[in-house]
Amino acid sequence: MAGLIVLAVVVLFLLFVAARTIRIIPQARAGVVERLGRYSRTLNPGLTIVIPFIDKVKPLIDLREQVITFAPQPVITEDNLVVQIDTVLYFTITDPKSVTYEVANPLQAIEQLTVTTLRNVIGGMTLEDALTSRDNINTQLRVVLDEATGRWGIRIARVELKSIDPPGSIQEAMEKQMRAERDRRATILQAEGVKQSQILTAQGDQQSAVLRAQGEREAAILRAEGEARAIQTVFTAIHEGRPDRELLSYQYLQMLPKLADGQASKVFVIPSEFTQALGGLGNAIGNAMGGATPPAPPAPPAAPTPDADAGPEAQRALPQPPRPTDPPAA
Repeated sequence: MAGLIVLAVVVLFLLFVAARTIRIIPQARAGVVERLGRYSRTLNPGLTIVIPFIDKVKPLIDLREQVITFAPQPVITEDNLVVQIDTVLYFTITDPKSVTYEVANPLQAIEQLTVTTLRNVIGGMTLEDALTSRDNINTQLRVVLDEATGRWGIRIARVELKSIDPPGSIQEAMEKQMRAERDRRATILQAEGVKQSQILTAQGDQQSAVLRAQGEREAAILRAEGEARAIQTVFTAIHEGRPDRELLSYQYLQMLPKLADGQASKVFVIPSEFTQALGGLGNAIGNAMGGATPPAPPAPPAAPTPDADAGPEAQRALPQPPRPTDPPAA
């Protein structure tokens, strides 16, 4: 019975020794081996053998890219404004030995270094520059942090400013400024639109007036040419037809009513040629009827008829017939 117990103890001891001797390192992990308290070697991923009770394997180190977020840090800008800045850091461990022995707490060291570097960079900028130059700030932070953490076996991949929060009063003032700037741009755009509209309208009116004037000129030219051709045709027809005196007298009598027709006609004076034209027309009618009639003596010119609408001055200007009571002229 005692032999079985001893055998079981020996088997357990051998299993324990085998577990301490054979180690399996996962992918993207690394292990640091210390032999009798001193650094011996770095274990790579895979199966490896260590000397039990002499070699000590420290906790495995993750070689993948890691992300760490820092709490908002108060930072004073160049124009003496306190802003809260959230930072996100991406880093990778490149040397397990250095990260194990060069720095006691890598994450805390990176955080403090990031805060101090961020205060140095933001302290030389105004709030407006800090809000509009995030890429420049990220680049400066990454360069400074990568240079400082290189001896720790850590490579800084990226540094991002997650948010920059100015005080509430500054945010309200910035919103008012932005609103005023947008209103100004809207007013300028509206004025430019009105200006362009007026310019286009004026150009349209100018082109319309030019085209209208050209049309009226062409129409007047065509009208004048038509009247000239009509006059030439009538003149040619009259000369070719050789009209006699009676026809001309008849045409003259037809034109008299048109001469007297008009809204501004106040006094109508019968011309002296009227009697001659009337006598010529009577002779023509008598000849047509077959009887020769002696020409009528010329009638005295008709006295001008006063118009009822004319004033007293126009009535006094007309010649008055002699009155019976007036003495005979000498």
